Amino acid sequence: MIDTEHEKIITLADATKILPGRPNLSTLWRWRLRGVRGVTLETILSGGKRFTSVEALRRFQERVTAAADGVEHNPLTNRQRAASVSAAKSELEAAGI
Repeated sequence: MIDTEHEKIITLADATKILPGRPNLSTLWRWRLRGVRGVTLETILSGGKRFTSVEALRRFQERVTAAADGVEHNPLTNRQRAASVSAAKSELEAAGI
């Protein structure tokens, strides 16, 4: 999950400019929708536009590489795991559980 407070948010078009090989914009959309080797690119929607982050691109590359190499890869960082736990606790509290 993209942490909008701590990650550098960029458009998908800008992402094509910083990635090796300069993939086409349609490639990033495919990564977002279908993924590669079971890994999808994290994105957020804001004002009707799709964004990703430099860090999400790095995570995507690491996960795809790990999947291609057959290596077990932990998909969440400690910060992401903590944020996920916190969000789940808030959701449970809001539901009265």
